[in-house]
Amino acid sequence: IYGVAFPKKEELDEYLARQAEALKRDHNKLGRELEYFTTVDVIGQGLPIILPKGARVIQTLQRWVEDEEQKRGYLLTKTPYMAKRELYKISGHWDHYLDGMFIIGDPDDYSKECFALRPLSCPFQYQVFLNKKRSYRELPMRLGETSTLFRNEDSGEMHGLTRVRQFTISEGHLIVRPDQMVTEFKNCIALAKHCLSVLGVEEDVTYHLSKWDPEDTQKYIGEPEVWEETQEHMRNIMNELQIPFVEDVGEAAFYGPKIDINTKNVYGKEDTMITIQWDALLAAQFDMYYIDQNGDKVRPYIIHRTSMGCYERTLAWLIEKYEGKFPTWLCPVQVRVLPISDKYEDYAQKVLAKLKSNGILAEVDSRSEKIGFKIREARLAKLPYMLVVGQQEEADGTVSVRSRFAGDEGVKPLDGFIDQICKEIRTKEIRREEIKDEPKQK
Repeated sequence: IYGVAFPKKEELDEYLARQAEALKRDHNKLGRELEYFTTVDVIGQGLPIILPKGARVIQTLQRWVEDEEQKRGYLLTKTPYMAKRELYKISGHWDHYLDGMFIIGDPDDYSKECFALRPLSCPFQYQVFLNKKRSYRELPMRLGETSTLFRNEDSGEMHGLTRVRQFTISEGHLIVRPDQMVTEFKNCIALAKHCLSVLGVEEDVTYHLSKWDPEDTQKYIGEPEVWEETQEHMRNIMNELQIPFVEDVGEAAFYGPKIDINTKNVYGKEDTMITIQWDALLAAQFDMYYIDQNGDKVRPYIIHRTSMGCYERTLAWLIEKYEGKFPTWLCPVQVRVLPISDKYEDYAQKVLAKLKSNGILAEVDSRSEKIGFKIREARLAKLPYMLVVGQQEEADGTVSVRSRFAGDEGVKPLDGFIDQICKEIRTKEIRREEIKDEPKQK
């Protein structure tokens, strides 16, 4: 059966406008144009090269997240990228997640060692707890790690930075007493909400309670009553915190239900950015216990969580959210110094040195080009600040400030500008007053 549809002109115009806006913000296009990442055929699908600008953004995010976790009592760990199959057999991943893992060796040949690259770090971090006998006084134990993980995604699923085979994640595991579980779970949600708020994306997400599927129990470990009780705890927490959420059947991990915090990309596809998972089962798999106040052995509970999720996916999200115009504290280049001519190169370098000594990411455009061209290039690069310097600025120790927020901000003392931008970076301010006269590429 063949058919032809003729939409109304206004509907077609609206659709075309949405597509044009999506294409303008698409991280897979814009991220390459702005030189945040690239891909190379001989390296492979889902294995992006993060270029210096993208690596700087990820480094800034990582340092911030690790500092936030340290403030909240997390202990930093560093664990191997691979392990023998025996570790994954204990955790259950060998039986429930084998197709998603990269295997090194023959998985069926037990006469030789067989390894797998880690798809997550939980069985590795458990070894920190298991390193010695633990008392109830040592809990909660909050373990955090910036983990590089590997997952054997289908080639058809690969897309830019949002679906990749190697990625880095702000992963953490909290080993807690059962009576601590609700409070610690709430604290994990609070940390996630704090990260979303600072990045300016809290209003863009939806919350999901990802549950098991009681009609397909072979996918999971544990008894049905444990799953139902755990899911009810999580439901109560979300209601108590007054966070709207939807329930998704069959989206739980094989060892526990989770809260997934999702957002949509510019084309409307939903991705999970942050996960917080309630696990009442894996401690038994690894024979984890602590000694309580009565001298008895007790199984702990475990929270699996991310605070900002996958850094590559977050970079993609922020590129699309801000159309590449990151808040100043996240920008890989925060200031570009523009000498009017070669005669003011020395002063430009002095300005650069003082900016760098204050921790500001800056560079000088030393090309023998007209100043209008340099300004236009800086704006096309979506830099937050440009400092134009010439004869008068050199004589007075000032800089002529231009920004993508307010255009020409006038002449300011160099020290005054440094105080201003350092405060903006320190407070992670998001300046909203974008100017509209975006330059056109010639």
